[in-house]
Amino acid sequence: MKDVILKAGTEHDFFQRGKELARLADMGKQLPEERTVSFEDPAELLRLLTVSRLDLFRSVKDEPGSITVIAGRLHRDRSAVKRDVDRLAQAGLVTIETKILPGHGHMKEVRAAATCFRLEAMVT
Repeated sequence: MKDVILKAGTEHDFFQRGKELARLADMGKQLPEERTVSFEDPAELLRLLTVSRLDLFRSVKDEPGSITVIAGRLHRDRSAVKRDVDRLAQAGLVTIETKILPGHGHMKEVRAAATCFRLEAMVT
């Protein structure tokens, strides 16, 4: 995926975006390579993007790795990093992929879900 957009928006905004995508599809045009994660309340978006989670996200975007490696890189407790990774994965910011290690079992690798991330928030 190319872009992930995190934004605060209303139910109306959600359905408008859906109508625009449907219109593009009906005209046979290519749909944008993006995923929009919309939060009705800007406070929910702020609860997701804590300082620790932003640090974790930046680390993963720069260099994917296992939860243990990321925890070591950030000097954080592994279980706390795991909780934050799960939350970021739930929001669509990171992906968790199981990789087979030759002769050593497997590991879960955490990667950024897209090449570009955009944060939008408008408070009225």
